[in-house]
Amino acid sequence: MPDGIEDLIRRWDDQQSAYITHREQRFEIMLDVIAHVCETAPGLDPDGSGLTALDLACGPGSLSQRILERFPRARVIGIDYDPVLLTLAGTWLGARYGERFTALDADLAAPGWDAGLPEGAAHVAVSSTALHWLEPAQLVALYATLGELLPLDGVFMDADHLRFDPAAQPLLSALSAADDERTQHAAHSQGVQTWDEWWADAVALPELGGRKAARDRRFADRPPTPHAPLELHLSALRTAGFAETGVIWRHFDDVVVLGRR
Repeated sequence: MPDGIEDLIRRWDDQQSAYITHREQRFEIMLDVIAHVCETAPGLDPDGSGLTALDLACGPGSLSQRILERFPRARVIGIDYDPVLLTLAGTWLGARYGERFTALDADLAAPGWDAGLPEGAAHVAVSSTALHWLEPAQLVALYATLGELLPLDGVFMDADHLRFDPAAQPLLSALSAADDERTQHAAHSQGVQTWDEWWADAVALPELGGRKAARDRRFADRPPTPHAPLELHLSALRTAGFAETGVIWRHFDDVVVLGRR
């Protein structure tokens, strides 16, 4: 593994935790749900044998790594359109877990993003701090695709900030913003990097910096996306054929949404 990759991953986790107050808690509840799937679904075992999970917009692989570590026989397909982060995930997780991790370059915002997946690949799909980048119509289309990909009783989970409406929910919005500010201030005052500082270090590595131009091209024409509230996520999942939907964890406006086919 190239020098600096492990340290860069550690600092990614640190800077992400500065923006997400209980990041490890929400990972843990997602892993607990996956454990239940492994224990109850036909053809799967508690150690993850037979399980393939999709990590949607996987970034450098934080959630993928936790799945691979907790379930030593599971496989994960990490999907991302960011060539810098996907290269980082493939390098890091490939060195650690070999063929149990597959990095797939695909744009979740585009129709047909699932074309590169093997037939019947996924039993579980997850995402963390990523799908807010999709426009509402793209999110609805993504959920429709997942409704076709996942088998009956297959599970999807999304952990993300789903913001309150500041006009209709001013107190909840203010409380959430204050919590964000406290968490960031505590972390940054102890030397944790900001998002921009981490990225400056990432692209300084030759293995990643060579992919920055491609990243810039891919995201050059993508404006900030409008707010997609929790209700839209739940409604879109139901429309996509998920029989059961709900929130399994919450801290102010940070939630984990679950859908069961």
